[in-house]
Amino acid sequence: MNKLFSLSSFFFTILRKILFLWVRTEVINNSKEGLNLDPNKPVCYVLQHSSLSARLVLEQECLNAGLPSAQAPLELPGESLRRAFFFLYRRQGQWFRKRQSPILTPRLKQLASEILQHPELDVQIVPVSLFWGRSPDKEKSLFKLLLSDNWAVSGRLQKFLIILIHGRKTFVQFNPPISVRQLVDAKQTDEERTSRMLARILRVHFRRVRQTVLGPDLSHRRTLVHTIVQTPNVREVIESTASKEKITFAKAQAKAYKYGDEIASNLTIGTIRFLDIILSRVWNKIYDGITLRNIETVREVSKDCTVVYTPCHRSHIDYLLLSYILFNNGIMVPHIAAGINLNMPIVGSILRRGGAFFMRRSFKNNALYAAVFNEYMHQVFSRGYSVEYFVEGGRSRTGRTLAPKAGMISMTLRSYLREHQRPIALMPVYVGYEKVLEGRTYLGELRGKKKEKESVFGLFKSLKNLRRSFGKVNVTFGEPIYLHKVLDEMQPGWRDDQYDADSRPQWLNPVVDAVAEKIATHINNAAAINPVNMIASVLLSTSRQAMDEQVLAKQLDSFANLLRASPYSNEVPLPEGNGQEWIAYCENMGFVARQQQKLGDIIVLEGTNTILMTYYRNNILHMFAVPALIASLFQNNNSLQRDHIHFLVSSIYPYIKAELFIRWENDAIDSIIDNWLEILTTQQLLIAEGDTFHCPPIGSANYVMLGVLGRIIIQTLERYYISIEVLRKQGPGKITAAELEEQSVQMAQRMSILFGLNAPEFFDKSLFHGFIRNLKKNGFLSVNEEGLLTYAEGIDKVAEDSKLVLNAELRQAILQVTSMN
Repeated sequence: MNKLFSLSSFFFTILRKILFLWVRTEVINNSKEGLNLDPNKPVCYVLQHSSLSARLVLEQECLNAGLPSAQAPLELPGESLRRAFFFLYRRQGQWFRKRQSPILTPRLKQLASEILQHPELDVQIVPVSLFWGRSPDKEKSLFKLLLSDNWAVSGRLQKFLIILIHGRKTFVQFNPPISVRQLVDAKQTDEERTSRMLARILRVHFRRVRQTVLGPDLSHRRTLVHTIVQTPNVREVIESTASKEKITFAKAQAKAYKYGDEIASNLTIGTIRFLDIILSRVWNKIYDGITLRNIETVREVSKDCTVVYTPCHRSHIDYLLLSYILFNNGIMVPHIAAGINLNMPIVGSILRRGGAFFMRRSFKNNALYAAVFNEYMHQVFSRGYSVEYFVEGGRSRTGRTLAPKAGMISMTLRSYLREHQRPIALMPVYVGYEKVLEGRTYLGELRGKKKEKESVFGLFKSLKNLRRSFGKVNVTFGEPIYLHKVLDEMQPGWRDDQYDADSRPQWLNPVVDAVAEKIATHINNAAAINPVNMIASVLLSTSRQAMDEQVLAKQLDSFANLLRASPYSNEVPLPEGNGQEWIAYCENMGFVARQQQKLGDIIVLEGTNTILMTYYRNNILHMFAVPALIASLFQNNNSLQRDHIHFLVSSIYPYIKAELFIRWENDAIDSIIDNWLEILTTQQLLIAEGDTFHCPPIGSANYVMLGVLGRIIIQTLERYYISIEVLRKQGPGKITAAELEEQSVQMAQRMSILFGLNAPEFFDKSLFHGFIRNLKKNGFLSVNEEGLLTYAEGIDKVAEDSKLVLNAELRQAILQVTSMN
């Protein structure tokens, strides 16, 4: 028997070596640390389908990773199993009619029997998923049996052809072990029921993993467009368009087909692989590494939900990078919403095959286009395809998370109301660059240069950047937002109603706004700290954007200690390294310059870097907002009472929160203030005497640190003061919201020139618009019948309290400028 076993092992080894002359694998989570295996418990692997090739691959990867062999006997107290693996499905039937069917294999039954007979025994079952080429199935494809591994179970001839065609792109995923003992302890059952329960759990597990890796079956683009145009809602709009434009139904329908063809993605795995190869080389050339966090959250969520990725939008690199990361971590790439301006010759075709679907900037006055696009989105969601869109609409030129646009969120929510059998999870994603590729372009646009239109020539022009280094990239997946949970919380009876394509319940807009705010907040919760944005935060808070090197290093360490003492969120990693290392890093990146002096070198921001660094500071401005707000109160005050601090901070906080999408609710801010007062006191940035807080001694290092911290938020407060003074100067009932917005921008531009403020967002129209909107929301402003703004007496109190924060020179300048208008 042993001789026969040895001979079998010999031939198995020969076949394994022959197979891997051709096969190349990409493996995920095959390390002992990643699997967290208990060395004192036996390990048994499970493969979904009976296949010699799968056994060969499994054994090779176990050997490569130093994991227990799948071919070795599984030693158990009662008896030994011949091999440490089993199949969940086995071939049944006769000759060429054999099919893979779920059965209780003898090894699974033996395993269940041993567990029940020996209470001290536990076995770690490790499910292993294997995909040859991992291309999703194309519905009604003539060649689907040959082209890829898909949802269908392969026959032997088909498997041979699949290995031949796709063997060099084999994907293997080891999944966390399942404790058989925990399952048995939870469900005290007999052997037969234990076996069936274990098999059922494993079948569900493999189905969920397959959904994550392959995604649902993909329709042919032509088939999908035809389905969309033939839906009752779209046909009704076609008839309406034909009548309105006085054209035939056929012409209106042809227009609908044209819109569908313009919109629809044509995702192909061949293009994904091509882009994967190209992008791997590009990333290695221009970036020093990609730091990825919380990818396991995505894997788990995508097993049971349709995932909608909602990343922040900082660069055109964003969507390429996100698809690349997902594909290389065994998760199907999403369908990506892209502006029609990217549907350029050559590039548009590649993007479309990479998963992009294109949308126009506006749907106004084109009901047919809106109907086709809405139905396309509904088909995508209802079929379970993952989707990616940027809720900010366009790329952020300031480094801030922009106010979300409601359009795509509303479409997602309305589609889910129509068909909500499968949950939809919104996955916020933070993408942070140490040096953004379009940085110099943004710099020109922030100075007033007209935004450049994307073109093929512009794309090739940007290729020169590939010769430069852009540091590291941070990609963090935030906390998912489940639509059904939001609806249950805000509209408990939503499941009782029926919804169609035209349904817009009265409560829809508030829910959309709440979801939009959650997305932006969760993106900021996942923001990453790096040397560039830390140095930007400190140097931009100095009067001359310069500081002694040793002082700067200590200031950076102090800022890092604040974040360590009170981490902004669970998703935000603590800073790595120290201030001295960050200075050297930024100097090497070309962000800061060194001016040598005998008394000590000075680190300074020079030229355009002064403006450019505001972009990187704004990436993490929200993390320091509350302690900076507290520190700013001591700019003109040596001491303040705790109650007064609470009053001032809680009065300003709702506007800061709305602008920066800070995580803490307004009614929870008091405890956050107390927490920061304690931290600032512990780190000797404030001195506490009972409920009175004092500044550190003037001239001390801690006094300088408190001033730098406070000045982080000062320009935001100055913007608010400008709007309030413009409003007070005009008086109640004299000016519209649009006029207030425009005059505030003009005043801010003038102040920026007079005081040399190197922050283009200081006169950003959208920020004034948001502040005025929030003044109305919070009851300080109202609109009379003539559309003019009136205000409450509290506005005068706000202006009076500004003396506690803004210095007299700046307040006087603002008053002088506003009185000139």
